Amino acid sequence: MTTVAPTKAPARRATGPGTGGDRPWLVVVLNDNHNSFDGVAFALAHTLPSMTFDQGMALANRIDSTGRAVVWSGHRERAEHYHEQLGGFGLTMAPLSCSG
Repeated sequence: MTTVAPTKAPARRATGPGTGGDRPWLVVVLNDNHNSFDGVAFALAHTLPSMTFDQGMALANRIDSTGRAVVWSGHRERAEHYHEQLGGFGLTMAPLSCSG
């Protein structure tokens, strides 16, 4: 009788829709009728690293003209954190999603 030792399959990272794999997660702010340009710029500058008020104003203009803008992309946990913080400022947020 031959005995075969069980083998362990290599660990796999979760991939597929909704998991992100190695792709960055997108934080998207949507246009709305209740936030001012200054309010959006303030929220972005106080939440996102290295974001200035002037950069926030440029994004606020993009949000107004196109209806949405990706304001940050990267690791899932940080994206969730920024998404929650911006929502706390009253910004209208799209659901988190992966790029690609």
